[in-house]
Amino acid sequence: MPSTSTIALPRPASNRVFYLDTLRIALTILVIAHHVGQAYGPTGGSWPVQEAARAAVLNPFFTVNRSFFMSLFFMISGYFMVSAYDRHGFGAFLRSRAVRLGIPVLVFGALVFLVRVLSGRITRWDDVFNAGHLWYLEHVLIFSLVYALWRWLREKNEVALPEAPSKKPPALAAIAPFMAIVAVLSYAIRIWSPIDHWMNLFGFISVAFADVPRDLSFFIFGALAFRRGWFESYPTGKGIAWLVVGMVAAGACYAWKLIPHPTLVLSAQGFAIAYPIWEELVCFGMCIGLLVLFRQVANYQGSFGKVLAANQYSAYFWHPLLIVAIQKGFLALPLDPLVKFVAVTAIGVPLVFFWSWLVRRIPVVRAVL
Repeated sequence: MPSTSTIALPRPASNRVFYLDTLRIALTILVIAHHVGQAYGPTGGSWPVQEAARAAVLNPFFTVNRSFFMSLFFMISGYFMVSAYDRHGFGAFLRSRAVRLGIPVLVFGALVFLVRVLSGRITRWDDVFNAGHLWYLEHVLIFSLVYALWRWLREKNEVALPEAPSKKPPALAAIAPFMAIVAVLSYAIRIWSPIDHWMNLFGFISVAFADVPRDLSFFIFGALAFRRGWFESYPTGKGIAWLVVGMVAAGACYAWKLIPHPTLVLSAQGFAIAYPIWEELVCFGMCIGLLVLFRQVANYQGSFGKVLAANQYSAYFWHPLLIVAIQKGFLALPLDPLVKFVAVTAIGVPLVFFWSWLVRRIPVVRAVL
């Protein structure tokens, strides 16, 4: 009998892959917690609610999160993009992307615009349209359009898709150079555009170029993984080893930021070089490791999991509006910032998913979200 660590799971026959559903639910909850924490911890990002007191322990929480969780979202999106195009073809694929990705961005951008007009905060062109946390949808839409155009040109010229050279997943010898390339590109771009430096490209595309090499690379990796069956065939033992790498690197960040180390000092240049290397260890370790872990332990779906999966995308859309409202209610409470973080997260996560379920009972909302 073959080892269970190398048995390939069946390829998905539909858009439902249980372990990826569960992984996306977990990532959405992590995104919600991350945004909750921006009111209570030292963060480089901006958030509508800002408490005076800050919980230092949330500093590495932000750093570790931002190093992998959106890249993992991009990897899963790249995977499903290929299957969606295979099912629908060029025209239907573009219509589906426009509805599922474009409409939420336009609606949220309009809501933000209305709030800024009413508060008198429209002072420059960049303020007119801002997708906020839906920058992710903007990027996936752009990447998907490029992919669809590539597929269409191949089909128009009757060029067949190349056969996957092998369903054997990439070994360390292939992944390590890829990690190095992403780290070097990230380092180079951050000389010009540092982390958390956001701009509105063309007035409506929210982008932080510091993270584009990593996110785009994982989107492409996800697309390649679908065609080659890598998600299903990646060996369990190697996946868990990657998870250990990611967790150790993440733990090192917590230790570095929270434990005094007066004799261990990095120059600005040394930190700029070391950080992308550390970041790729976290990103590759957590993305590959969590994918394999969830494949092995969460490849099923009960009735509650089905409800959460159906409302995960809607929860991602709505969560800032509800979280900000809860945080405003906590402003006057004399509580430690870490306590507020835990309390708002505990209240916010179920509330966001309940609200998402409630509004998706409206057919027009369910058609988009």
